Amino acid sequence: MTSPWVRTPEALAALTRSLAGCRAIGLDSESDSLYHHFEKVCLVQIATDRGEAFLVDTLALRDLTPLAPAMADPALVKVLHGADYDVTTLKRDFSFSFASIFDTMIAARLLGRTEIGLAAVARDELGVALSKSNQKDDWSHRPLTPQQETYALADVLHLVPLRGRLEARLVSAARLEWLHEECAAVAALEPAARRRNPDAYLELKGARRLTPRALAALRELVAWREGRAEATDTPAFKILGNESLVRLAELRPRDAAGLKAVPGVLPRLRAQAGALLAALRRAEEKPESELPRVTRPPRPVIPDAVRARAERLRAWRAQRAAQLGVEVSVVLPQRLIDRLAEARPRDEAELSAVEGLRRWRAAAFGADLLAAVS
Repeated sequence: MTSPWVRTPEALAALTRSLAGCRAIGLDSESDSLYHHFEKVCLVQIATDRGEAFLVDTLALRDLTPLAPAMADPALVKVLHGADYDVTTLKRDFSFSFASIFDTMIAARLLGRTEIGLAAVARDELGVALSKSNQKDDWSHRPLTPQQETYALADVLHLVPLRGRLEARLVSAARLEWLHEECAAVAALEPAARRRNPDAYLELKGARRLTPRALAALRELVAWREGRAEATDTPAFKILGNESLVRLAELRPRDAAGLKAVPGVLPRLRAQAGALLAALRRAEEKPESELPRVTRPPRPVIPDAVRARAERLRAWRAQRAAQLGVEVSVVLPQRLIDRLAEARPRDEAELSAVEGLRRWRAAAFGADLLAAVS
């Protein structure tokens, strides 16, 4: 096994050529969301089915266009564990498209495992011990330590052999097509978003119980925090926690002494006291007509017949999951129970039209589902 760093266009071209004869690669990435507001992929790890391993330094190489054909090649299986995060961030940063993903976490769920973390699955299937001690490191820092390099490589070196073990089990259980369809859905995910949500303050715990005036204060405080995060490239949660923001909005102090009474604000943010008080003043000066208000949509009235169908589906799901040895959400997530109960499909065509059902569920459970909602 070799483990060269890939830091130059020439080395990236050589890596791309080495992938030409592969049938499968292990793939992983490391990002820096815990340390920077503007999250980015800092490292891409690739292991080939020939035992080679590479660390692609995406801080030195921000253009990974030469790798794009391999990521989109349906003949080359990309093996990841918990692929959705890697797929969406790699799409965002490098405009990749993906085909032929094998997600070992999804495979573990479809096989009925209760421990689906990579360390647990690799331990039980391959007898290898993987450390997670560097999981929360700052991957934007260079140089990486030898321990970090070992950690980053270990996450991909075992993925291709792990795929072989799990794929054989899926074939024996007649569930390989289940995995293929679920992984195709992951490959089709949209890139991770880089946009400011002006209504993000409404999602903070406790926000919806605030008065309109306090809610206006919270809106101003969250906007201040977002601006501060962008200006300093610091994660928002490290500037001021959500609980402190909501408490500030509730109390709306008018001076530094009032700020001091709110846990987590002073003395750490003493230099920002003026900006915080200004944000609170802006909220106090808003006319009543401009204050935000939480609109609570009326509770939907669910007909008794729909409730009854949902109950029959849940009862069937529990029984079927026990027979298959998987979690109930693998058989039928709650969102699909709601959609099926509401839609009440009458035949295979209508069943297949239910959003998110998947072909494998229609094939494996179609007759039972139709009977449950009939």
